[in-house]
Amino acid sequence: MAFDTSSPYFAAALVVLAYLIGSIPFAVVVSRLMGLQDPRSYGSKNPGATNVLRSGSKPAAALTLLGDAAKGWFALWLARHLAPDLSWPVYAVAALAVFLGHLYPVTLGFKGGKGVATALGVLLAIQPMLALLVALTWLLMAVVFRYSSLAALIAAVCAPLYYLLGGTLGWAVHPQVTTALVILAALLIYRHKANIQRLVSGAESKIGSKKKA
Repeated sequence: MAFDTSSPYFAAALVVLAYLIGSIPFAVVVSRLMGLQDPRSYGSKNPGATNVLRSGSKPAAALTLLGDAAKGWFALWLARHLAPDLSWPVYAVAALAVFLGHLYPVTLGFKGGKGVATALGVLLAIQPMLALLVALTWLLMAVVFRYSSLAALIAAVCAPLYYLLGGTLGWAVHPQVTTALVILAALLIYRHKANIQRLVSGAESKIGSKKKA
């Protein structure tokens, strides 16, 4: 079947598809399949890999992380696969759509995760080296401070900055993608507002801490 990739209806369909892919709640799916408690019922109540780790199951947390990152990458890969000549504005909107799908998934009543892993998947689709730089930044901050939220906040701020440096690192910089990354970073920071308050007050849980009985 041939698609009219220049049609605004096709572009809208790609964006909606990206949102629906982002709405797949891997934290909840993996927890159910592995017989674990719903991650929305303990810890931060966030359906994400870091909270799943508080269940004590590292495999479940790893699978959640992989799934959330994979859907961010897959949505953009699929968009390019269906429309190799897809314009950068539509591509950028699709990137935001899959991220918003994770933050506000229709499958969970629009109450989703904070988007760190999905954002990494989006970056991987945009430019693998960019994703690597951001992931290394997160890892370094997580090792030094042991706060997943703080590491995510620093990495989020760095993502659009690293992208803008792409001209000197060997990849093309597109203004639409830059704008999308700035919005993505702002949304990620907004979703961490409670974590920011706990960081300031010293009440934020560190990586590896388990849920209270």
